[in-house]
Amino acid sequence: MLKSVLIKDYMATNLSTFTPDLPISEAIKFLNTHKISGAPVVDGRGNLVGMLSEKDCLQVALQSTYYEDWVGGEVSEYMTANVETVPDTSSIVDLADRFLKTPYKRYPVINEEGDLVGQISRSDVLRALDILW
Repeated sequence: MLKSVLIKDYMATNLSTFTPDLPISEAIKFLNTHKISGAPVVDGRGNLVGMLSEKDCLQVALQSTYYEDWVGGEVSEYMTANVETVPDTSSIVDLADRFLKTPYKRYPVINEEGDLVGQISRSDVLRALDILW
């Protein structure tokens, strides 16, 4: 029964997203203000072009410390461009296994057409499994 529980039933659909040309300082402030650890980066048509995580933002902090001045730049300079995604029809159990084998804390979720339809995190999977037990 657990194998048949799908990602789309537990993913977050009300996503905060960034654009590639957003100043990195604004993205960092947004992550801190909203207490989220990352967000998808989408182009003007809503196509997924990357992910920006706290880890990506740490690069800005380290460079700024090194140069003793704010480095700045745009989200596109720091985001992870080659993003692994998961289909919304995949099993929560399969995703739990995938999380164990990768360093990722979240995945963007796509539908059959390849559109970004949500995001799922480790905590979403734990919540799903907790409800199902």
